Amino acid sequence: MSDAPSRRDARSRLELQAIRALLEAQRRRIQTYVELQWGSASVPDSVPDVSQAPPPPAGLDVLDALPTPALLVAPLLGEDGEIRDFLYVGGSAPARAYGASRLPEAALPRWSGPVALFERFPALAASALPAMLARAHHDRTPQGPETVEWLVEAPSGPVRLHDEVRVAPCGAHLLITWQSGQRTRMAADAQRLMRTCWAEWNLGDQHVEPSRGFRDVLGLPESAPVPTLSELADTVTSGSLPRLYQILYDVILRKRTTECELCLTGAGERVFRMVAEPVRIAPGSLVWALRAVLIDVTAERRRRESAECAAREAQRQLERVEAVTEVADVLRDVVLPHFQGELASFGLDAAAVYRPDAREARVGGDWYKARKLPDGHPLIALGDARGHGLEAATLMAKLRYALAGLAYTEQPVERLTQWLNEVACADGNESTATAIIARYHPEHALLRWTCAGHPRPVLVRNGVATQLPDPVGGPGLTLGVLPSTTYVAATATLEVGDIVLMYSDGLTEQRDSDPDQDTRRFLTAAERCFAEAPPVGGHEALQDYAERVVARLDGPHRTDDATLLALRRITTG
Repeated sequence: MSDAPSRRDARSRLELQAIRALLEAQRRRIQTYVELQWGSASVPDSVPDVSQAPPPPAGLDVLDALPTPALLVAPLLGEDGEIRDFLYVGGSAPARAYGASRLPEAALPRWSGPVALFERFPALAASALPAMLARAHHDRTPQGPETVEWLVEAPSGPVRLHDEVRVAPCGAHLLITWQSGQRTRMAADAQRLMRTCWAEWNLGDQHVEPSRGFRDVLGLPESAPVPTLSELADTVTSGSLPRLYQILYDVILRKRTTECELCLTGAGERVFRMVAEPVRIAPGSLVWALRAVLIDVTAERRRRESAECAAREAQRQLERVEAVTEVADVLRDVVLPHFQGELASFGLDAAAVYRPDAREARVGGDWYKARKLPDGHPLIALGDARGHGLEAATLMAKLRYALAGLAYTEQPVERLTQWLNEVACADGNESTATAIIARYHPEHALLRWTCAGHPRPVLVRNGVATQLPDPVGGPGLTLGVLPSTTYVAATATLEVGDIVLMYSDGLTEQRDSDPDQDTRRFLTAAERCFAEAPPVGGHEALQDYAERVVARLDGPHRTDDATLLALRRITTG
């Protein structure tokens, strides 16, 4: 259980020597004190006349003088020499007081003289006592202590008695003594439950008086000797040696009550809080013994360390989230535009609502774009990159800026979508995304758009919401799935007041939901919000409408970021 001396460093070996020197110095002080106080005591010159001493008392007189409950019994042998019963000869005054306090008045007949033990106490015959009596009689050796439990019937119900019993030969008789087992057991159980024990270490002769649960609490075998203070120093870790020296110094020399924590080596390195006080020979004199309580605080220490570790990890995660959030905020402001009327010259108004995934870093894979191109036509796009958090945001930024560059080629949206797919495919196997890529032709009020695995735009006309028809051949593949994929554009002619809603699936998608049902939910929300407050007027009305649609669809079920881009034709342009 102790550190091997070879494993102690030089400092620890010096600290261990200091502890032993402190204990040895106190032992010498006690020895000197004893020699000065009692070393010169005189021995009488004459021997007293023992013939003048009174005769020894009779057995029952001695029994009555005992301060503890005791019964005197004699074995009753059969013709074969085997024990048949035991004669209850008499009991001490504390035994009679115990019977009067613990046994119901009607449970026992009045005492009239010696009687068979198990005739007077029948329930004892089924307890551990008969075997203890038999062993003490045959072996002539003391027995116990053992717990003896028995029941006595009473009008109010059975009375349970359980005591710590000892049996010792007493001439031809046997002496039964006991103490209340309840108090003894409760003390032992309290030590076990609270992982607490105590002991008193005599500093003069190294004798130790431990509590009953001392070995169990310290994890020692029942047969192991109780460690002296010097041996206790051998069992603590090197880091605990300075604390043990300090507590011994404070108690022995400063004569103070003090405490510290000690870590004992062995399985798991158990931690104990030691609270110690001095025991003096006389008030003001030197310390004769050290009395201490040891409390096993290993579980408490481990819980505290786990809590501190969790708190540190939580702080690191918080700092990481704050850093990621700061980056995300900057990234979102860069890649998610704020419309300030730049589409008005094309007869369009635009509003956007973005809701990040609350579980991630306040930005994800959703993106949108609406800007004027050199050919005089506005480019309008909305996409959703695979994944969550900064990983998705990184892919989103790549695709968004790639589209911005590709759009300057003035190629039709079909070619732009095809090129964007090649960019995604070249980025890696995990770089997939969905998108709507559109270009508006104000001279014809015509919206040409392609779909790459994305929910189709919704047209709200006169308060009625419908999905725009699929391009010929159906929607195209998701970006990044298959190189050399071609895409087909669809067209929609817009009337003044028409609203086109482009959205990401995070706004409608629920766990284990049906995509068609999700689409119906979106159409219903768009129509009801229009009916409640038609978005007539300026940009603020369109923004309010978009906010209300998102609010109606959003909720705790959402597991992805959500985006809604609303376009409204405002003039015949």
